Amino acid sequence: MADNKTVEILNSYDNTEELLKKFTVMNPTPVETDMEKKIQNRLLTGFENWNRGTEAWMAWGDILYTPDSLYNLHGVHMTLKEYQMSSALAFKTSEVMMGDFHNMLICGDWTAIHYDTAFKNKETGEIEPGSVMEFVKFKEQEETGTTVEEGWAGVRSHLYPGMLNFLTEEEREAQNAAMAAVEAYELPDTDDLAKKYIVKYPTPDNSPMADEIKQAILSDFENWNKGIDHWCEWAENYYAEDYTYHVNRKELNLEQLKDAKREEAAKNEVTRLYFDSMLISGDWAAIHYHLVNKDQTTGERTAGDGMEFLHFVKDGDGVKVTESWV
Repeated sequence: MADNKTVEILNSYDNTEELLKKFTVMNPTPVETDMEKKIQNRLLTGFENWNRGTEAWMAWGDILYTPDSLYNLHGVHMTLKEYQMSSALAFKTSEVMMGDFHNMLICGDWTAIHYDTAFKNKETGEIEPGSVMEFVKFKEQEETGTTVEEGWAGVRSHLYPGMLNFLTEEEREAQNAAMAAVEAYELPDTDDLAKKYIVKYPTPDNSPMADEIKQAILSDFENWNKGIDHWCEWAENYYAEDYTYHVNRKELNLEQLKDAKREEAAKNEVTRLYFDSMLISGDWAAIHYHLVNKDQTTGERTAGDGMEFLHFVKDGDGVKVTESWV
């Protein structure tokens, strides 16, 4: 834990407007309840304190988190101490600066954020731009105010094996068991899509479009799981004519996306399973979901997850996606 007395950090709920001028939210959505306003301030304050350096971030962590807070980094379930250790290690080789928010969806005691970063190599001075998606559940603490209960940052990737090194042997066994449970998961046999593709942590619907957006997302999962050819036909109904898909700082139109997904499906069959989170606010949605990959050559199944932000527009009696980021 850092000594808050030796490091200058922000810790106020009264400077939201000032911080919004410094960290722009490019696609704002409603922030209405007292809890949602507190979460918004915590996010902005966290970015400011992070950008003040490692000591400031560690000191702010003593306020933003509690000893029982949890964080899931690149698919690995960590205690707060383990999360701080992994972050401190990253700070040794790079300076990480937080930029603007593409999205800040806040629903009840949950938020989903998509934001820009810049990684500066301390040895070479080289700067690499990036972007991050996070899902965070907050709670109210009598002593310290609005704090993180649990967070999720990044999906399972090539970084996953290295992150396991921060866990105890018992925690690694639990982590492996959790991944095995996803690999063995079977979708419920029902035509009710809300029961078939469950949302583990539901949040309030706070937009007139919320029901239509949720139904569209569930239908997309169902059509995806019917096979790549079926999904490519369905995609004409799900995506707008001028749709843009953003991935790894590249942009694809709908036909290019279909081609990319067909190429992926030839090597790896992906079954979408269930949601950890589905936040919907205004005409935006953010989803974090579990999936299983099946190697088309070996038949090996591997648990994975996905994060995605989607923008919708009204289209007749339903909605369509105009842009999405993964």
